[in-house]
Amino acid sequence: MTHAYTPGLRLAEKLQIRKSRNLPLPGDVIVKKGDTVKSGDIVAMTKLPGKVHAVNVINRLAILPSDLRKYMLKKEGDSVVKDEPIAETRPFIKMFKSICLSPISGNIESISDITGQVLLREPPKPVQINAYVDGKVVETMENEGVVIETTATFIQGIFGIGGETTGELQVVVNSPDDVLKPEDINEAHRGKIIAGGSIIYSDAIRKALDTGVKGIVVGGIRDKEINELLGYDLGVAITGSEDINITIIITEGFGQIGMAQKTFDLLKQREGSVTSINGATQIRAGVVRPEIIIPYNEEDTSEMSSESGSSTGEQSAGLSIGDQIRIIRNPNFGMLGKVKALPSELQTIETEAMARVLEVEFPDGQTAIVPRANIEAIEG
Repeated sequence: MTHAYTPGLRLAEKLQIRKSRNLPLPGDVIVKKGDTVKSGDIVAMTKLPGKVHAVNVINRLAILPSDLRKYMLKKEGDSVVKDEPIAETRPFIKMFKSICLSPISGNIESISDITGQVLLREPPKPVQINAYVDGKVVETMENEGVVIETTATFIQGIFGIGGETTGELQVVVNSPDDVLKPEDINEAHRGKIIAGGSIIYSDAIRKALDTGVKGIVVGGIRDKEINELLGYDLGVAITGSEDINITIIITEGFGQIGMAQKTFDLLKQREGSVTSINGATQIRAGVVRPEIIIPYNEEDTSEMSSESGSSTGEQSAGLSIGDQIRIIRNPNFGMLGKVKALPSELQTIETEAMARVLEVEFPDGQTAIVPRANIEAIEG
């Protein structure tokens, strides 16, 4: 057997990427096919319906539901402002008058003379979708969104928190094994995405937040730092929607693990470029990995490298001898190597179970037998 199917971690110096930018509800697409866009450009917009508030008017006025419309000062569709009267009684003695005020600014959605409730809706909330990456619009979907194509350096991480953000990339350490320390971060990094080495601790994360750093890319992190940043135990979840004012992408794993040399070299090579990152991670069915996208300028994309391709819908084809892999479980967690052999027969592993294995050769020449389920391919 010469191939084994396995999950892949994409790492490419130059890759053609397509990103779909979709609205949550039908709306307006404001760019057209062929347009060149920057990451911050708005490409589509819509409005989300406002929150609905139910007001029990008959209780406020002490009237019967059937009499509700008689005492209403507003009708369906009318606009109201907060604390404006929407209904009132008209007693003979004015001091006994009861008034119902609007709790919000918005519109009268409905008036029910059965329940005695009036539904008010807050104004719709505008939603704008930006391009996220510098590139060209290659497809528009009417009222839905667009597809943007770009040629970029593409790096997938192991884990991330925080959503999409964009900024200039700066590598702030000298080697992939360096710890990213508070003193490595200064005012010059405000609004930028910084890359470190093997790990970052809470003090450096706080310094980055105080400085206004948009994103951090680093080899490893402890779960303690994540819990302190979020204020709760993340557990097994889908990440990317955290409201933390920063995006953090981990390229290797949990603990202090030196960033892979190739990853570090790519980041160093593209330093100073506008970079788009997204920490969204899903480790259950339908795997989503955090990503780093560093688009090339148009003049740099005339010649695609041999590793270029499309990342849209592409799956790992399998392993072959010589392929680069990363071990994702102990005892060699985080180590990089290449496939030396792919024996087809099942072998007994440490748990005494029978499993398909492969032989890994590490950079120092040593080898190990590893279950194929304990590795992932490094593609690109």
